[in-house]
Amino acid sequence: MAEAPGHVTGIGGVFVKSKDPAALADWYREALGVDVAAWGGAVLRYTEASHPPAVSWMAVPETSDHMAPSTREFMINLTVDDMDAMVERLRSADVPILDRNDDDAFGRFVWIQDPDGTKIELWQPR
Repeated sequence: MAEAPGHVTGIGGVFVKSKDPAALADWYREALGVDVAAWGGAVLRYTEASHPPAVSWMAVPETSDHMAPSTREFMINLTVDDMDAMVERLRSADVPILDRNDDDAFGRFVWIQDPDGTKIELWQPR
């Protein structure tokens, strides 16, 4: 049975407030290799063969420490093509790694924070 019109089909973007949007964009470009365009944002396409076919959305309890040490109300999960290369990129950019898990059933994970304190979960899917 076909689903009725009027439902969400995906995430069209992630928008964050920043005290210094240009510096934050530069950090995402330099530390993570995000192709930030002149308009200040990036288009992240699902062109990588290893990218999962869907985006996850999940609400967590307000008392959860899932985003710790960040005090932001959200966390960003970004997929990566090669976790070892990404970790080297992060080390070269002096980005502290909060934690790492190479043994999860879903893939390999690294957690960092951007300069505004947003926790970022980097994920290389299995």
